[in-house]
Amino acid sequence: MPAYAIAHLQEAAPVPEIVEYIERVAGTFEPYGGRFLVHAAQHEVKEGSWPGHVVVIGFPGIAEARDWWGSAAYQEIAPLRSRHIKGDIILVEVVPEGYDPAVTARAMREALPAE
Repeated sequence: MPAYAIAHLQEAAPVPEIVEYIERVAGTFEPYGGRFLVHAAQHEVKEGSWPGHVVVIGFPGIAEARDWWGSAAYQEIAPLRSRHIKGDIILVEVVPEGYDPAVTARAMREALPAE
């Protein structure tokens, strides 16, 4: 099942280390089948606030996403970003084919305290 690395990164002034990170980052995830799905794109906030930028990298599966994140190549360049940009980064799998949210809702309803 495909998986994604999703980053919500705060605004930051461009500095040489950020430029170097952007130049090098694709080379760290391509060996794991990763590719940018969202990068340097405008987003439209519909509810709440979402300052900064969103980045989405697609992978063939969660194992590849984890292997990329833990790779020596990525860990070598990660400080170039993290020293200058605060943010949140998650790895997440897609839901399986045929996923039914009603099943999840039913389990949640059954777990609610009796009224």
